[in-house]
Order: sequence, then structure tokens, then C-alpha cells
Amino acid sequence: MITDQDQKFKTVLTELSDTLSEQSFFNAFLKQYPEDWKQLKVTYSKFKRSKQFGKTIPLPRPEEALRRTIRIWLKTTKKNA
Repeated sequence: MITDQDQKFKTVLTELSDTLSEQSFFNAFLKQYPEDWKQLKVTYSKFKRSKQFGKTIPLPRPEEALRRTIRIWLKTTKKNA
């Protein structure tokens, strides 16, 4: 989970001046917030090593989770704009 997600996504969006795509947004987010990306990966690896793995609803891989979150945020932003 990304803290202050909406604010961080807005910051990334303002810095993207070229064509907006999910991939460019993803790359810009990784470049601008490497500590959040690291935290997502750490959380995933801890869950994967835990005894809960395989017995609960699985966590998506960090790349999938972040891309899905970006996709949903971009869709809701476009609808509100």
C-alpha cells in the first residue's frame, strides 16, 4: 500500500509532459518514489515467505499491483476531468 497515493500520483502526472501512458507513468513513479517501490517489494517478499502463503488470498506481484493501481487512478482522473 502506498501512503499518500493520490498526492504522489498527482505529482508524477504534473511532471509527465509527453504522451501519458501507463508505462510512462509507471517508470516515472519508480524514478520519483524508489522508497515506495522498495516497500511494495519488501511487503510482497515477506508475505510470500510467511506461513499464510497458499492459505489466503494471494498478493499480486508488486509490478502487477502498482500497474493496476495506476490504471484505476488514471481512469478515475480522466472521468473527473
